[in-house]
Amino acid sequence: MMANLQELLPVILIMAGVTFLTRSAPFILLSGKADHPMLQFLARYIPPAIMTLLVLYSFGSVEFATSPFGLPELTAAMLTVGTHLLWRHALLSICVGTAFYMVAVQQLI
Repeated sequence: MMANLQELLPVILIMAGVTFLTRSAPFILLSGKADHPMLQFLARYIPPAIMTLLVLYSFGSVEFATSPFGLPELTAAMLTVGTHLLWRHALLSICVGTAFYMVAVQQLI
């Protein structure tokens, strides 16, 4: 049964308020602590750690023992890294690697 607007509106407003608070809380709570050593450590090492986990997760389901032996995935990864080393533009690198992978998978399978 569909709820009416008087029931949905308070729920939507509460959800919007909670979402706003959770998004703004780090900026409010950590406004004067940007030079704290722990935050500097996290800012330096968390992004590479997350990228490493994403790459490992991406290659977790690749079947290297069967044809095409992970060729589209490995080639796309090398193209992504090469593009990034050449131009140092993360979005461009991701788009080039993803586009190559999608075309390779569509053509090989």
